[in-house]
Amino acid sequence: MKIVCIARNYVDHAKELNNAVPTTPVLFLKPDTALLQGNAFFMPDFSADMHYETELVIRIGKNGKHIDESFALNYVDAITTGIDFTARDVQARQKEKGLPWEIAKAFDQSAVVGSWQDADPVRNGRPVHFSMHRNGNLVQQGNSQDMIFSVARQISYASTFFTLRQGDILFTGTPSGVGPVAPGDKLEGFLETDKVFDIQIR
Repeated sequence: MKIVCIARNYVDHAKELNNAVPTTPVLFLKPDTALLQGNAFFMPDFSADMHYETELVIRIGKNGKHIDESFALNYVDAITTGIDFTARDVQARQKEKGLPWEIAKAFDQSAVVGSWQDADPVRNGRPVHFSMHRNGNLVQQGNSQDMIFSVARQISYASTFFTLRQGDILFTGTPSGVGPVAPGDKLEGFLETDKVFDIQIR
């Protein structure tokens, strides 16, 4: 199982980090060791500026390569909300040197995946709303209709380079509103009105 992630897929988020708005999907990978096990995220000692990035997350239901965009939604098996934890200070240093930034994104336990929900809304092309609360306060929310690249486009594009296999996970990008976390924080993720994760920061 692999985790395929899309960066800069919302205009407002690209602008808040002073990044150019992409014309094709920006891809990076996380290994399966990035999946958070349990409900506690322990702050790593290599970063002093850990940020949450809340995203709509897709599970791939069957193998595919060079998937046509018109058929791509048939490959969606389930959906949820997740967090792409990002060591922002590490990422900034890597960017300054022109180096890859997987060490800021793909480290152990950096991918929160909520409980899986029915994929019909995405398969049927309906807008999907997701959000996250930090310590009871709404801090980030997004809607799939605001993506620069649709879920179908993401699946099709990613499958051009990587064979997608049953059980692979697709993080579809984060909207604006990313921010830091600190020990003691409680993060709750929602898909529409259903709570799908409840994470404690340690």
